[in-house]
This record gives sequence, C-alpha cells and structure tokens, in this order.
Amino acid sequence: MKITRISVYQVDLPLKYPYWLSGGRLKFEMLDATLVKIETDAGLIGWGEGTPWGHTYLPAHGGGIRAGLALLAPHLIGLDPRSPEAVSRIMDVQLPGHPYVKSAVDVACWDILGQSAGMPIWQLLGGEADQQVLINSSISTGSPQDMLALIQAAADKGYTVHSAKVGGTDVALDIERIDTISAAVPAGHKITFDVNRAWQPAVAIEVLNSVSARDWVEQPCETLAQCAHVAGRVSNPIMLDECMSGFEDHLHAWKLGACEGVKVKPNRLGGLTRARQVRDFGVSVGWQLHVEDVGGSVLADTAALHLAASTAAPNRLASWLCHDHLSVDLAPGQGVRNQGGHVELPNQPGLGVVPEADLLEEPVAVYS
Repeated sequence: MKITRISVYQVDLPLKYPYWLSGGRLKFEMLDATLVKIETDAGLIGWGEGTPWGHTYLPAHGGGIRAGLALLAPHLIGLDPRSPEAVSRIMDVQLPGHPYVKSAVDVACWDILGQSAGMPIWQLLGGEADQQVLINSSISTGSPQDMLALIQAAADKGYTVHSAKVGGTDVALDIERIDTISAAVPAGHKITFDVNRAWQPAVAIEVLNSVSARDWVEQPCETLAQCAHVAGRVSNPIMLDECMSGFEDHLHAWKLGACEGVKVKPNRLGGLTRARQVRDFGVSVGWQLHVEDVGGSVLADTAALHLAASTAAPNRLASWLCHDHLSVDLAPGQGVRNQGGHVELPNQPGLGVVPEADLLEEPVAVYS
C-alpha cells in the first residue's frame, strides 16, 4: 500500500465564548485548524488534524503546520502509511523538530493502519474492549464567583472533574480563587488548578503554602527547572504540561523528581507514535497522565482519546474535549462525545471520524 495523494484543509474553529488562561494574560476566541487527508492506492483514506491552541500558548501556529507540510509532503508520497513509525522517522529526517507539523500526518497513518487491520486505533494501542474514559471540564480564568458558575454549568453536563485556570501576579486573588473553589465545589468532584506557567517560583510557593487545598497544580511556572524548584517546596502534587516538548523533557523531569504526572498531547509531541512512547514511559515510572490534545475538533479529540483509552486505568486521569468549546462541529454525531462526564470510543476500524465534506472548503494544497 502506498500514499498517492495528500490534501490539506484550513478550517477556522470559533469558540462559543472567549476563553482566558494564564491569569488572564492569554485570551482565545478562534482556533486555526489544519486537516490532512491521506489517500492510498488501496482506496483507503486516513484523516488527521493539527490545531494549536492559538499562537500564544505554545511555539506553534496554524500557518506553520501548513508551511511544514509543504516541505514534508513530497517525501511522503509513495510511503506505506501502515508503518507510522517509519513515516515518523522520515519526517524527522526531512524536517527536524516541529513536532506539531507532523501530528496530523501521523494520526492519518494510524487511521489507515486501523482500517487495514479492521481494528479501532485504541485496540491497536493495546486498549481493552468497552473502555470508558473520564473527561474533565476546562474553566476559564475569572472571579471566584464566575469560575464557580462555570463549574456548576459543567457539573450540570455530568462533569465531575474540572481544570480551573488560575495564575497571575495578584497573590491574594489566586489564594481567594483556590480557597473559594475548593470550599464550594460539589461533593465528590475533583479540581486541578492549572496555572499555565503564569507564576514566578516565589509566587507559586507563597500561594500553594497559603491555601488549604492539596489538589493537583498544573504547570505553575514557565520552565521545567522552575517547576522542579517549586515541587520540592510545596505539598501539592505537580502536573507538568507546556514545558514537556519531547521524550527528553519527560526523562529529565523524572530524574529531577519534578512532578507526579504529565499531560500527554499528541499534537505537541508529533502524533500518536511519539505520544505513545511518552505515555509508556510515564506508566513505567508511576506517573498519572492526562491524555488529550492541545485543541481542535472532534477529530483531534477522538485521536487523543484512542490513546487515553489504551492507557492503564491506575495511571489514567481525565481527558479534555476541546470540541465542547467550539461553535462548529466538523463531524456531527461522530467520535467521542460527552456522555454524562465520560466518553466511549468508536468501534469502527481506524479513527472512526470522517469530516463532513460539505463543512470543508476546497483544500488549500494537494500533493500527489
């Protein structure tokens, strides 16, 4: 089987409501999505998606994906997509770094591999049948009362796990946010306080040693070294996210004792192939893992949750659905959907999501 054509689509994904994180310094209203369609000489077609969470969240942007694909695509024509690891190695030779460019291609290859094998991706990755995956809400930064209202709205949809965005320079306000939310959250619900790298180490230590909550705290500072410094001086378990760009970062974090868990995001790591390597390492060292993607439609969410569903239950925390925040749906009725705070993975071979053709414009580039 050979790749014969690669089509690239650009899609704007507007959010239902403006979204603030990192203490309110970062605001998001529209995501720039890139969808990749890979066709083969066997008639099988695979889909993948790369959607950065804006251009201020990570060193990634939508235009960069499409520019990178223009360099990679000519080297992918003629390859067998049923060997995602081989395709990944060739992409790394032709374009070192830039993992977010490669993720959509990698996912599309896994989609074709699953269809060829007659198996859903979660099964190819070692998952058990009928796995349900817990999902968490994502709560935009605001006043404590505004954030509690968003948590209650999420609870009304069945969510029992929430990621509350805090952080900034106002120490008193962050202490108030954390204490107020911790005291008022519905019984039985769990909270992660996500700082999105907004605190300086001294602020992180002051805030976390002032609040009563001992819930997860995610990415308190900008760098891995700063987060490791904080982790040794607070009682909260630390989750790392934005500073974890590749396998070496995860290995270094483990050596430093910098965290008790990490976010595993295929788009940031280069696709399911690289994300699986990081996931397996995290399981082997006893970390707990949130497996989800950086952003995107139900296509990107479903790809990431195939990996989540194949992750050992003792190591698996909740996953996030970005498409719950969007005002458009590229594949109505398909893929992972909130079912009272959890999702069930598709049983169709491959990814189990095909975008509706009439919801896409003409491709911005075609390589054959």
